[in-house]
Amino acid sequence: MALSNNVIGAINFVAMLLSIPVIGAGIWLATEPDNSCVKILQWPVIILGVLILVVALAGFVGGFWRIPWLLIFYLVAMLLLIILLACLVVFIYMVSSRGGGHPVPSRTYLEYNLDGFSGWLRRRVRSTYKWERIRSCLSSSNMCAELNQSYRAAQDFFNARITPLQSGCCKPPTECGYTFVNPTYWISPINNAADMDCLQWSNEQTQLCYSCDSCKAGLLANIKREWIKADIILIFALAALIVVYLMGCCAFRNAKTEDLFRKYKQGNAYT
Repeated sequence: MALSNNVIGAINFVAMLLSIPVIGAGIWLATEPDNSCVKILQWPVIILGVLILVVALAGFVGGFWRIPWLLIFYLVAMLLLIILLACLVVFIYMVSSRGGGHPVPSRTYLEYNLDGFSGWLRRRVRSTYKWERIRSCLSSSNMCAELNQSYRAAQDFFNARITPLQSGCCKPPTECGYTFVNPTYWISPINNAADMDCLQWSNEQTQLCYSCDSCKAGLLANIKREWIKADIILIFALAALIVVYLMGCCAFRNAKTEDLFRKYKQGNAYT
């Protein structure tokens, strides 16, 4: 019985370690400028990781100190958390499976269309109230100013691999026909009626294209890319947690079997 309990404790220690990449994925998302402005996914991931840590700690204590009710709590709670983590993994995949950039003539960077993304993500940025808060957060960053420091000549900028967020927010859409002065200053539109974003563009450095649909699309493209990376981490953590949980179930069953066998032997000894 003691050996089985020690095995259960060791298994739950591994489960505690597996909470680290889940919490780390949430913290990483929180430190990314775009996700820190939107604040959708990072807290659910962090909270789920902390809950996994707490439940695994309960299983660890219950295993080494032989507290049956803690082990039962661990088995039930960890199963629920694994199901929640699996649902989160599937959800991230579903909302991140759509949307991407499209090439434009004579440009290396891609441009982005809001309609290409999932409806759930679009609703996160279409509300005027929500977008004003996000826009204010994005405009306070230095992502557009960095372009001016990195690219002086037009051709260098056109050949640059800038982020989706920079492509959508820091310059007007290519189809508008603006003339390049620097990455965040453009003049003489040829066709400013080609898209509503053409009318939204401003050379005012606090405005730029932050009110454009292209900026919203670039934000979602950035988020999608980061969420997919986080989802890969969560998938590996989920697979490992399932294996550890099944091992814990087997060890718990063996411990109960040993306990029953011991009681049976004690009963026979008295007879």
